[in-house]
Amino acid sequence: MQRRGPKGEGAEGVTIVDIARQAGVSIKTVSRVINREDGVGPEARARIEELIARLGYRPNVAARLLSSRRSYLIGVIFLRMGAYHYIGEVQAGAMRACRRAGYQLVVEQVGEGVDSARETLIQTLRAGRFDGLILTPPVCDDPELLNVVESHGLAYVRVAPGGDFGRSPYVFMDDTLAAQAITERLLDLGHRRIAFIDGPQEHTAAARRRKGYLAALASCGVTPDADWIQSGDFESLSGFEAAERLLDLPNPPTAIFAANDGMAVGVLAAAAKRGLSVPDALSVAGFDDSPVAASAWPRLTTVHQPVAEMAEAAAEMLIDGFGDKRYRGRTLARQLSFQIMDRASIAPPRGAIPVCGGTLLST
Repeated sequence: MQRRGPKGEGAEGVTIVDIARQAGVSIKTVSRVINREDGVGPEARARIEELIARLGYRPNVAARLLSSRRSYLIGVIFLRMGAYHYIGEVQAGAMRACRRAGYQLVVEQVGEGVDSARETLIQTLRAGRFDGLILTPPVCDDPELLNVVESHGLAYVRVAPGGDFGRSPYVFMDDTLAAQAITERLLDLGHRRIAFIDGPQEHTAAARRRKGYLAALASCGVTPDADWIQSGDFESLSGFEAAERLLDLPNPPTAIFAANDGMAVGVLAAAAKRGLSVPDALSVAGFDDSPVAASAWPRLTTVHQPVAEMAEAAAEMLIDGFGDKRYRGRTLARQLSFQIMDRASIAPPRGAIPVCGGTLLST
C-alpha cells in the first residue's frame, strides 16, 4: 500500500515530508531547495538534492500551485510549426530541464505577420500564467514581440538571437563559424564554384550562415557570382526550385550548400531529376543534422547544431532565475559547439588542381 503525503509526493509515494525527515531538516528547507530559493547552506542543499535524486522524488505540481505564486509552467514560443525536427528538438531539450526541476512545458505558436503575431502572443500570455518563456527564431528577434513579453513582466531567454544581445539572457551556437567551416570543407575538396541557398529573410540564422559562406570564399580568394546565391524558405520545395535555377546557369556550380537540411534534400531531388550523380557530378551540403540528413541518399554532409542542448540550457537559465528583468541590459550568454557531419554527399570535383594554400580547387 502506498503512503501518501500532504505536501506533494514523488515516485512510489515519496513525499517532501520523507525528504525532510531523512535529511534532518524542516519541510520549508526542502521546499526552498526544490524551488531553488536562497537561505539553505551548501551542505544541507547537497544532502537534500542527493536524496531527491536517489529516491526519485518529483514535486506534486498541484500542491505547489496551492502554496506558491508560481505556475511552474515554462512556455516555448514558435512563429511557425513547419520545422518539425527543430520544434521536436527544442521540446525534447527544454523538457529534460523542466522534468528535473518539477516544471511543466507548454508549446505555443504565434501567428504570421506583425499584427497577428502580436495579438496571438498577447492572448497566449494572458491565458498561460507562465513563469517564463523560451523564445525561438524569428520570434526572439522581433522587437514588437519582445515588447509584448516585457510588458507582461515575464522572464524570458532567447535561443540563437541575431542581435540586441544585451536585452536578455540567451543561448547560441556560432552559425557564422559553422557555415564557414562547412564551406571550407568544400573548398578543401577542390570546389571553386560553390552556390548557396539562403533561408527566409526574417531568420537571422540564415543571414549568419550566408555570412559564413561568403567569409570562407573570401579567405580563399573566390569571388562568387551574384547568381550563386539563391533564395529559399527552409522548405524542401524551395531548395528544389533554387537548385533548378542554379543548375540552369551557363556555368553551373560543382557544389551547393543549403542553409538547412530540408532545402539540401530538395537539391538532391533536383539532381536526381536531371540524372546528376551526387557527389560525382554535384556535391551537396546542408545545415542542422536533422533526421532526414542521415536517411537521405546519399547521406547528407551537414552541420550538427545542438538544438536540444540549447533549449535545455535556456530552460535551465529560466529556472535558475536568469531570465527576469534584473538581467535585462546585461549580456548573459551560453555558447554551445557545432560539429561537421561528414557523410557521402560531397566529394572532389572533376579536374581539380592544387590552389589556395595547398588545398585543391577545381578549374
